[in-house]
Amino acid sequence: MWVIYGIGFLAQLCFSARLVNQWLLSEKKNKVQTPTLFWQLSLLGAILFFVYGYLRKDLSIMIGQALIYYIYFRNLQLQDQWKPSNIFFKIAVILSPIVIAGYLLFFSELDWSKLFTGENIAIWLVILGTVGQIIYTGRFVYQWWYSEQHDESSLPWGFWIMSLTGSVIIFTYACFRTDPVLLSAHFFGGIVYIRNLFIIHKSGKKAKA
Repeated sequence: MWVIYGIGFLAQLCFSARLVNQWLLSEKKNKVQTPTLFWQLSLLGAILFFVYGYLRKDLSIMIGQALIYYIYFRNLQLQDQWKPSNIFFKIAVILSPIVIAGYLLFFSELDWSKLFTGENIAIWLVILGTVGQIIYTGRFVYQWWYSEQHDESSLPWGFWIMSLTGSVIIFTYACFRTDPVLLSAHFFGGIVYIRNLFIIHKSGKKAKA
């Protein structure tokens, strides 16, 4: 079990590092920033967190990371940072989904029906976790749409609202699941989301002035 938690905490370390980096840059510039490292760490974290979700037999985690993977990649393209990326990073990003999909199709012994029927955990808890992941994942769908509209990678106000809402739901879900990885991640994440909203509000006031 500790190996599984180790993978989960390593994934959250990537996610936390991206937030800390983004947060510090935003504080320095007094405006919400979208650094390239944010998307690079997101891709690595997504791979690890999907594996964690599989090992924990947690459908909501697996769905969330699978849906959002391409958006991380697309943001690197919008920043014109994919081509100059390290070759080993590129190989890991491209091959990881293929290897994972191949394993799930041909070697996995997981009873997928239990994930959908709620035999693994209570069905209402599956629904709660899935709703939280949909909102939490949906923030990046919104961010992707917003960035495509403005032809640049950015993290708008709506992204942080959806982040905070999804995080609160997932934190509640984690309490029932007794999942230390999700609990620690979304407690810390919530603080950063609130702070970014204050930074946006503050920078908006200065712009009007």
